[in-house]
Amino acid sequence: MIEREQIEMDVVFVGAGPANLAAALHLKNEIKKHDELVEKGFKKAKAIGDLEIAIVEKGSFVGAHILSGAVMDPIAIRELMPDFLAQGCPVDSVVTEDAFWYLTDKKGINAPLVPPPLKNKGKYIVSLSKVCEWLGEKCEEAGINIFPEFPAAEILYDENDVVIGVRTGDKGIDKDGKQKANFEAGVDLLAKVTVLGEGSRGSLAKQITARLGLDQGKESQVFSLGIKELWELPAGNFPEGKVVHTLGFPSDARTYGGGWIYGMKDNVVSIGYVTGLDYEDPMIDPHAEFQKFKTHPKVAAVLAGGKMIKYGAKTINAGGYFTMPKLFADGVLIVGDSGSFLNGQRIKGIHTAMKSGMLAAETIVGAFEHEDFSSMTLRHFEEKVNLSWIYDELHPVRNFHAAFQKGRWSALINTGLQFLTRGLAWGFMPKEHHVPGYERMLKLTENGKRKTENESRYAGVPFDKVLTFDKVTDVFYGAVAHDEDQPSHLHVLDTEICATRCAEEYGNPCQRFCPAAVYEMEENAATGRKELKVNFSNCVHCKTCDIADPYQIINWVTPEGGGGPNYKGM
Repeated sequence: MIEREQIEMDVVFVGAGPANLAAALHLKNEIKKHDELVEKGFKKAKAIGDLEIAIVEKGSFVGAHILSGAVMDPIAIRELMPDFLAQGCPVDSVVTEDAFWYLTDKKGINAPLVPPPLKNKGKYIVSLSKVCEWLGEKCEEAGINIFPEFPAAEILYDENDVVIGVRTGDKGIDKDGKQKANFEAGVDLLAKVTVLGEGSRGSLAKQITARLGLDQGKESQVFSLGIKELWELPAGNFPEGKVVHTLGFPSDARTYGGGWIYGMKDNVVSIGYVTGLDYEDPMIDPHAEFQKFKTHPKVAAVLAGGKMIKYGAKTINAGGYFTMPKLFADGVLIVGDSGSFLNGQRIKGIHTAMKSGMLAAETIVGAFEHEDFSSMTLRHFEEKVNLSWIYDELHPVRNFHAAFQKGRWSALINTGLQFLTRGLAWGFMPKEHHVPGYERMLKLTENGKRKTENESRYAGVPFDKVLTFDKVTDVFYGAVAHDEDQPSHLHVLDTEICATRCAEEYGNPCQRFCPAAVYEMEENAATGRKELKVNFSNCVHCKTCDIADPYQIINWVTPEGGGGPNYKGM
């Protein structure tokens, strides 16, 4: 039995993303306001005083695992910190121009009108990693404890299933599960309130949702995978402040997908492609889709003479309002991407994540004021969300992603009607059913095409390491690092399925949907059959495998703290 240190905190935030960083800062500010009102006699209540607040983060520093496009709507950060620019928030560029391109195989049509949800003039192009790093510094200045390299591995409950904190992962375990010389036991961080803001497909949020049934009565979550590169370009290739979004090539009409190009300062562009992980064809490879996207003449012209400098990949909770889990339980709140606060139509979630964190903070102040941390008090978080501008923004687009499950052309009609009717699907349906991606994936025989025919979709992509790159090369540019002498954090529950049923029925799609070449089928010399090999050290922590596997037999858990990608500046 491992002896573990117990550290008593008041509030523990899991994950140092924009939601939790904003929440922690706002919590400090709101407590100060509350206590000042009490002290001056303007509020009849008990002073709360200084709370012990901790943020635990699995990355080696705040921002290490943070990735987004990103164009940031400043509405939330301005509420948090009205003078955020004067305080040094690392805004990269101000959006000066919007464009929307429809791409055919060879041509790019510059739409005369940009769809209203994609108008970004006056908003900010940022590196979300830099913004989070800066917010982390503000948190530390405010006296908030931040613990990088401390992944929260499990939730702690009492005998009544009340959340009482988290346990961080052990360090110094070898690949066989034995303690090494540098072994350090994880600690139990006890808290009156635990806030889960782990991002998309948070491992603890997944655990507690299953244990407490927080998704009962909710639509199934659907996800997309965003793959991004940063490029340095010759002067004049693409203007700073220009924002381009694309539709069409290379996605087929049945598959949700679209690209972006954002002009940053110093002739750097953020370029990427989003593929919905509810595609039907098991031979689709989102990384290859992105590389193919760059070969389009209109896109290739932007990148001509440039060089790729950074790479990353991240999944996105795309389901929206109807797929939000119950956001509270005894002792716990769920915020940000973990709570599905993304606006899929606008392709934005930074501002809604931050606002969700700030509303969580206000709820926590009320909990400490009444010394009640049960769901009876914490339920006010969900009420605050539904009374805020979050609801005003997310409810009208509640059916947006579901509209694309019948294909691009019907989706354009459906989303147009949704825009006119404030969210009614097809103009009359209050709710459109969200089908999870692993249920939508067709078997090779159902797809009507042989495996070899499907593979031809990427035959023309050369991976020349100039314009296009293979996965291993891209992983290098993601600065991915894990100690290989540790247990794999990718648990495949039945590898026999991989070698038999999955190989025959789906052609082992894990080899394609993973953007980091983690999974490969390798011939076993003894048996003569191909069996699964897991290169976990390549993992970029996107969680695609946990989401997209058609048998749902891959479970992503936290690796040793400090490992994974390094998205500094991304």
